[in-house]
Amino acid sequence: MLPFFFSLSLLAQVEIAPFGETVSEAHQTDDPAVWEHPRERNRSLILGTIKMAAPEGGVAVYRMDGSRLMMVSNLDRPNNIDVAYGFRVGGRTVDIAVVTERNGGRLRIFAVKPEMGLEELGTVPVFAGETGPRAQPMGVALYRRKRDGALFAIVSRKGGPLDGYLWQYRLTGEAGGGVRAEKVREFGRFSGAGEIEAVAVDGEREEVYYADEGAGIRKYQADPAHAAAGRELAVFGQSGWKGDREGIAVYGGYVVATDQQRGNSEFHVFSRDTLREVGVFRVGADTTDGIEISRFGLFVAMNDSRRNFLLVEWKAIAAGLGLRR
Repeated sequence: MLPFFFSLSLLAQVEIAPFGETVSEAHQTDDPAVWEHPRERNRSLILGTIKMAAPEGGVAVYRMDGSRLMMVSNLDRPNNIDVAYGFRVGGRTVDIAVVTERNGGRLRIFAVKPEMGLEELGTVPVFAGETGPRAQPMGVALYRRKRDGALFAIVSRKGGPLDGYLWQYRLTGEAGGGVRAEKVREFGRFSGAGEIEAVAVDGEREEVYYADEGAGIRKYQADPAHAAAGRELAVFGQSGWKGDREGIAVYGGYVVATDQQRGNSEFHVFSRDTLREVGVFRVGADTTDGIEISRFGLFVAMNDSRRNFLLVEWKAIAAGLGLRR
């Protein structure tokens, strides 16, 4: 029987002030990612999707002070974005950002260019043979397998069956440029309530979490070749929620999941070891979809009221909740 986890009766709940934010956009933002500079944190980049149909849809690239470096325009309703490092394509090694393009039924893949922004490498279709909401990609999380370095994209969608909601693809760079995607599995239970958008990978433990919007957070093995790849490992975050379960991030000893609310979304923090809830924090982010926590401890939250992203130090969150950092 799967374990079920419940919130503690007296959880710490705190308000944390952002230290900054990105500039406001003309249209609704959705999901952030952070590309980390290998040596200097202040030269890192924040990437955020603009969730609109073409030509307004796009990906904004921000500097660490929140100013916009560039905008990649004319994406057809991009939803989520994730970053991976050291991808070999066209005879070079690059860091990449992968974006789901909902209306296009595909992934858009970009090379991250320090100080400059994004350069498109190619596109790959997803959910072949599906129609309607089942063919529309939403969430994406990139996973680098430890044993051989293979890179995978785990993709959720607007609608799907009660089993096999997520599809996983192996991404391979081609010698002449461009990217190839090979589907390696369908997995993931769905309650049937709402949809599944947010996906996050714990790269250290090679596990994947996703938000079953109206039911809880589900956990599986990330490696499609794992002996237990088809077995759900846990369901948690089932009680104490006021809104939909949205963005997910993994950092240090914790899993953070978004409780989407108008005005001031809440962020539930769970122990990575026990999956028991240890606290709740708010940062003044309105109707939050995506979140991210970078490896250097930058928490980024989508903020609907100003169509931007709020920036918070994880060390401030940890101090407020009394967590080990």
